[in-house]
Amino acid sequence: MSDKLFSPARAGDLELANRIVMAPLTRNRADDDTGEVGDLQAEYYAQRAGAGLIITEATQISAEGKGYVGTPGIHTPEQVAAWKKVTDAVHAKGGRIVVQLWHVGRISHVSLQPGGQAPVGPSAIGAETPTFTRNGFETTSVPRALETDEMPRIVADYVHAAECAREAGFDGIELHAANGYLLDQFLKDGPNRRADAYGGPVENRARLLFEVLDGLAGVWAPGRIGIRLSPDSGFNTAEDSDPRATFGYVVERLNAYGLAYLHLIEGQTGGDRNGVFEALRDLWTGTYMANNGYDSDLAAARVDSGRVDLVAFGRPYIANPDLVERLRRNAPLNEGDGDTYYGGGAEGYTDYPALDAA
Repeated sequence: MSDKLFSPARAGDLELANRIVMAPLTRNRADDDTGEVGDLQAEYYAQRAGAGLIITEATQISAEGKGYVGTPGIHTPEQVAAWKKVTDAVHAKGGRIVVQLWHVGRISHVSLQPGGQAPVGPSAIGAETPTFTRNGFETTSVPRALETDEMPRIVADYVHAAECAREAGFDGIELHAANGYLLDQFLKDGPNRRADAYGGPVENRARLLFEVLDGLAGVWAPGRIGIRLSPDSGFNTAEDSDPRATFGYVVERLNAYGLAYLHLIEGQTGGDRNGVFEALRDLWTGTYMANNGYDSDLAAARVDSGRVDLVAFGRPYIANPDLVERLRRNAPLNEGDGDTYYGGGAEGYTDYPALDAA
């Protein structure tokens, strides 16, 4: 295998030991009452510090931003202190870690919302998709449409979470604008049927995204901010009628920010890699992180070709804490136990053996 995949890389202001990234992986093991991570998460992420970059599991920016049981937050002092243990553990192993900032929007349930209120979204259109609550899987609740004058509050919540991320010792932040969550809901004309300054033409639908990004850039240097997009994915029933036009506009505007990287889901999440991502790659002038169904051969080939700078691996990192070394040696990979992916304790989380131990 080519050595380039394992060579150092730069992503904005981030110096990375290699080009292999641990993708954000929701594992539903945070304290559900407080949104705090613990010693188990510190061990889990430290085990995977050999990645050039770790992107944490999606982490909600506010109580309103929660959509699944057992997901962490980064908006209270206690959550900040808890995440500081994680960043310290990763840094002690020489790793780099950024937190993915998340507001789920309409992908939530009243039982997960403060006071049992309805979730929020761009329009009062239910996603009609399952989410994971304390009662198991339940259909997401119909949201209420955010009022125009609430947008500054949403931006402020992102900014506050970004400030919390600095206090927690992260190396940077990733803005989650993909996979059918709040910012993706605004971008795509399926879930966004608004008739105000945040709906209709793409310039309006992208308004909230860029207001948030401008706010984040007041907290972090742009070279420590990444962004995740999923132009072709209809995950969480968020579809767009013309992803080439919508995301072409977005990517061209993003070029002016000097971000650390663009993290693109190539094709359908967890499925077909066809779509507009190659055209968007042509538009993007910065560091490009690819994601979706990559194995070692495809990763090496795409990095060698120069089309890809960084490759995000998801599920392989669940079962292989030393994934970089396994790929470097062309060694067999552990197989993950799907029954322990979501929720639980150490089993199926921190007990997968490293190559040398095996």
